[in-house]
Amino acid sequence: MVFSSLLFVFLFLTLNLVCYYSVKTIRQKNIVLLVFSLIFYAWGGAAYLLLLAGMAFWSWLCALMIEKNEEQKTRKLWMWAECLVLLGLLIFFKYMNFLTGNLSALIGFPKEATKIILPIGISFYTFQLLSYVVDVYRKEVAAQPAYWKLLLYCSLFHQCIAGPIVRYQTVASEIDDRKVTLTDLTNGIRRFSIGLAKKAILANGCASVADTLLANTQSATTAGLWLGMLFYMLQIYLDFSAYSDMAIGMGQMVGFHYLENFNYPYSSVSVQDFWRRWHISLSSFFRDYVYIPLGGSRGGDLLTVRNMFIVWALTGIWHGASWNYILWGLYFFVFLVLERFVLKKVLERLPRAVGWIYAMLVVYFGWVLFKFENMAELGNVLSGMFGFGHMAGNLSTLYTLLNNIFLLIISIIAVFPIGKNLRMAAYHYENKRKKVPTLLYYLDAVTPVILILLSLLALVGDSYNPFLYFQF
Repeated sequence: MVFSSLLFVFLFLTLNLVCYYSVKTIRQKNIVLLVFSLIFYAWGGAAYLLLLAGMAFWSWLCALMIEKNEEQKTRKLWMWAECLVLLGLLIFFKYMNFLTGNLSALIGFPKEATKIILPIGISFYTFQLLSYVVDVYRKEVAAQPAYWKLLLYCSLFHQCIAGPIVRYQTVASEIDDRKVTLTDLTNGIRRFSIGLAKKAILANGCASVADTLLANTQSATTAGLWLGMLFYMLQIYLDFSAYSDMAIGMGQMVGFHYLENFNYPYSSVSVQDFWRRWHISLSSFFRDYVYIPLGGSRGGDLLTVRNMFIVWALTGIWHGASWNYILWGLYFFVFLVLERFVLKKVLERLPRAVGWIYAMLVVYFGWVLFKFENMAELGNVLSGMFGFGHMAGNLSTLYTLLNNIFLLIISIIAVFPIGKNLRMAAYHYENKRKKVPTLLYYLDAVTPVILILLSLLALVGDSYNPFLYFQF
């Protein structure tokens, strides 16, 4: 079940909200959320619900043992036990097929020895549970005494499957004490409707065009490859940010306030700027739980480069068990090192427009690495984009562009903060005139209804609807 489905919007979410607001106490509300979250997770793989519950139980136990013991050695032992078990399970389920496949290619290891299905959301809830236990070890949060409340935290259907990676300290106080204001409810509905429209109308539309243009990379034209990757670049942002929008919106509807996961990354003027804006919850996780504990930039340039290498290799591996993801992570590592030690002053002196073009070109080719898991196909696409062995263009590519020109224009507008800035400017203008922005209030009230109706129309009969980040 995905957020952008008629079943979810009309049945699951509606029923969840009706049940949630039908009960009175916070305990009853939490039980409603837990039951619905477990049903939601089991919908995609009931067998792996036990894995989620077991990992949550182990994390709950480790955190309690850490808090119970004052001796540093014992505390550290339990913290490492948490890391070893959870990371061991993540490696087993996510990377065992990849490891045995490579061993088979190298030494003839029987590739059929393992065929493990990836549990949905395991990369996200593993990192959430790890951050919880490490934060308890650091004495930044208190251990949760009730197991079912920790299970609620890591299984909340808003964000369990594809993020954002919500840290326990962000919602710790809200688990036991939260109130939904009218502002929370209206903002949550508005945010959910924006995310739904981004997914159902724009991301799915871009995906259809990208899949058509990139379906056969050997016969595709150079122009077709460039245009296809442009639509894919738009798709992956609209798709993933849409999921985060809907997660944040649903959280607000029931009193949880998740942190932002995207800040218009295609407005970036450097690669470093891009990674401050893209998938913020993942970047901050690796910064706080890997980069800084390794020493960050405190040990000199060589150690800084080493730490950056580890972080970006892990960032690539986290996204998938394939060499292209590792290359993708190391690709950004190279540019981030260059920006830190070579290009920093150059970029500061460049006009913002030039910096933006540079950043977007780097990100654009990064998505080429990200999309194609097959190395032969990746090489064929990269060579074809520069005209080697491919026609420059044809009428089919031109017709595809013309037929989807409005989708392209609207999608490009959507990835920049144009609408947000216009809305804020309008409210600021009315407030400056000391007038109640009545028309703007009406627009805010009507917009979610219009977006949801348009999204539902787009979803009827749509055969392509999964979120890209479900696979990670």
